[in-house]
Amino acid sequence: MRYRHLGMPLAVAVLLAVVATPAVAAERFITVASTTSTENSGLFGFILPQFQQATGIEVRVVAVGTGQAMKNAERGDADVLFVHHQPSEEQFVAQGFGMKRHDVMYNDYVLLGPPTDPAGIKATKDAVAALTQIAAMAAPFVSRGDNSGTHKLELSFWQAAGIDVKKASGSWYREAGSGMGATLNTASGLDGYTISDRGTWISFKNKGRLVILVEGDPRLFNQYGVILVNPAKHVHVKANEGQAFIDWLISDQGQKAIADFRVEGQQLFFPNAKKGGS
Repeated sequence: MRYRHLGMPLAVAVLLAVVATPAVAAERFITVASTTSTENSGLFGFILPQFQQATGIEVRVVAVGTGQAMKNAERGDADVLFVHHQPSEEQFVAQGFGMKRHDVMYNDYVLLGPPTDPAGIKATKDAVAALTQIAAMAAPFVSRGDNSGTHKLELSFWQAAGIDVKKASGSWYREAGSGMGATLNTASGLDGYTISDRGTWISFKNKGRLVILVEGDPRLFNQYGVILVNPAKHVHVKANEGQAFIDWLISDQGQKAIADFRVEGQQLFFPNAKKGGS
């Protein structure tokens, strides 16, 4: 349209032209509530462009602790939940907030501390025994303190050890109340102990003097799962696009993308999707 032929100022003509232009098709995207480990490790930065190229769907990630991610999904503030605390994930589905749960990948947790190891835990492969020794020595321990999957695991270890860390809060036991990267920064600054998922640890750049002291305990296994938020609970959930993301993650293509992701030559996550989900 040539509105200037009607004697209109150019600015008005441009405005009218924009209004008169047919609307472009809405951008296709989904929101994924996930953990800081998948974001901080760089995994999403590696695999999401591949998914978008394959499907035309953009993924917008809200990366917080597992507990907060689940609350976001319960409120309908996400289309897909991608976290790493299987008991909570199964409860999420059982309560009707999510559809079928699918295994996606795993890695493990490691117990970190200073090379001087004042609690003397390096000789053990038992995570609970190691934490018992840390408490006995009142050595500095930094917890995420954020209801994340990592925090939930850590609390289960303290419980198994019979140690009430609430009573120690603010003394040798410090609660960062933040993500894995910030918690590692605090532990590094204090020369303290902490628990981290291996993926974030490998990609973490401010290791300071921290080293891996305990690993290999089967209880340090770290499984990740993905769930479509129930559209019957929240009608605005993009079920088709969300399911497309899940289907891609557990497909041969998505599993290969996860396996191909490496930092400094090290594989951070190991795909283990099973047909049918759980």
